[in-house]
Amino acid sequence: MFRSIIQMSNGDIFEKTHDELDFEFLGNIRGKKWRVQTNVYGNGSVSRGREERYNLWFDPSREFHRYSILWTNKNIIFYIDDVPIREVVRSEEMGGDFPSKPMSLYATIWDASNWATSGGKYKVNYKYAPFVSEYSDLVLQGCAVDPIQQVSAAGCSEKDAEVESADYAVITPRRRTAMKNFRSRYMYYSYCYDSLRYSVPPPECVSVPEEKHRFKETGRLKFGGHPRRSRRRHGRIPVGSSSEDQSDI
Repeated sequence: MFRSIIQMSNGDIFEKTHDELDFEFLGNIRGKKWRVQTNVYGNGSVSRGREERYNLWFDPSREFHRYSILWTNKNIIFYIDDVPIREVVRSEEMGGDFPSKPMSLYATIWDASNWATSGGKYKVNYKYAPFVSEYSDLVLQGCAVDPIQQVSAAGCSEKDAEVESADYAVITPRRRTAMKNFRSRYMYYSYCYDSLRYSVPPPECVSVPEEKHRFKETGRLKFGGHPRRSRRRHGRIPVGSSSEDQSDI
């Protein structure tokens, strides 16, 4: 299947030491739930993947939804429709694995038939080409840099402080509850619980007992651990959407 990506990366400049943050839509089988994966790479640490995967409660090919990534010197937060779904807090132990170099934003679609859908079981059928991804209402907030010299523009410290102090940079108790509900209902893989891959979890991992008991040593849900089918209205966030205004995310 094709994989659609919303990605921040600097791989075109730093081929062997690139940083990357992304949402990856992992293809779909008709009648089945859509799935999305989040990735975090720093300093070329592709051998230490930090993937998490989630089922979606809507069909992203039928309607627009908001996908947001907050990236600061302190933390990374992934949002879907203003609900935080994942947070990575920077620690000294992470070292260069935390993305730290300027990145550009990309949106693309490419053939990932060898792994993206059911482990590569279902391939792309090119008779349905062309394949299209559509995006709208793009918002970028932060400090611009020279794409060639990678030199920060003047005033970056002020821009950084502005982003770090913004409302959406803080996970309030209400948002923390919404994130917990989302992960409990929709997350079906986490590298933090994949003990076959990492005998010692990476340093940023925080083991949450309510989450951990649901997963096997492969980091995948135990048998019977899939969430119940929601009867809520199609497309509406079923995890307690925050009422705080996050329109600038």
